[in-house]
Amino acid sequence: MGMAMKLADYLRTHPVQYDLVKHPPTGNSLESAAATQVPADRIAKAVVLEDDERFLIAVLPASRKVDLEALRSCTGRMLRLATEAEVGERFADCAPGAVPPIGQAYGIETVWDEKLAREPEVYFEAGDHETLVHVHTDDFVRLLADAPRMALSEPRPARALF
Repeated sequence: MGMAMKLADYLRTHPVQYDLVKHPPTGNSLESAAATQVPADRIAKAVVLEDDERFLIAVLPASRKVDLEALRSCTGRMLRLATEAEVGERFADCAPGAVPPIGQAYGIETVWDEKLAREPEVYFEAGDHETLVHVHTDDFVRLLADAPRMALSEPRPARALF
């Protein structure tokens, strides 16, 4: 499948230096970290949330889980996980579970975890389960445009799902 079309279009109109990292098929961002030997703190994952009005993408390190209470407090929205069907409709050019963390490419409001700014480089899903996009952190921040940066994650327990 390769890179999702909307992400590819966004990268063409918002040029940054990036490369693609191919890896064996994986089921989630932690598995992608293991397959590529990239620290999980450097892999930005997208968690698609919603309230009664619109979607929101929370971007955080794969090593952590979203802190819904902190996010609700910061945004003033009663957010919950979006359903697989809703995500599939909105991200039709992506494999299920491989949403890129660049919500702007899809016209979706995005917030991101400040912990990602501490990393020298960031990797993220290209829209399939076999390709990561690798960028310098400064370029990742530019791709997120004016998306708010906040503390929106907490340590991931061994069995956390998101």
